[in-house]
Amino acid sequence: MNIQVAVLCDAATDDNGKLNLLGAFDTIYTQQLPAVHPQCSIALRVTFGHEDEGAHKLRLSFVDADGHSIMPGIDIPVEVVLPGDSHFGTRNFIVNIQQLKFESPGLYSTDIALDDRTQASIPLLVKLTPPTPL
Repeated sequence: MNIQVAVLCDAATDDNGKLNLLGAFDTIYTQQLPAVHPQCSIALRVTFGHEDEGAHKLRLSFVDADGHSIMPGIDIPVEVVLPGDSHFGTRNFIVNIQQLKFESPGLYSTDIALDDRTQASIPLLVKLTPPTPL
């Protein structure tokens, strides 16, 4: 397994195998806590080889800097089957998230695991910015 793209973005689509991304970001600015981000997507583009064939579990975990979950993890069953004449197969995974809540500023991440083995991590910084005086 090779993760080609792992990103947090405003939106993503899969158009016949093409991964389309809109508004990739790694920082959320907020003037109040808790902060609620209304909509975002986790987009992954993953390449599998013949050695990856079979049933797997892809898990996305959303954690704070201390490793505590900020929402339930997401499990995605993955069945890898490649034709004999191919060298690899590529799949796009898109998870849409609504009302993602952050209780405090700081570093968060989306950790990506395949069969309980960590493969990648997408960092996210939540920054508290004071309101601008009028």
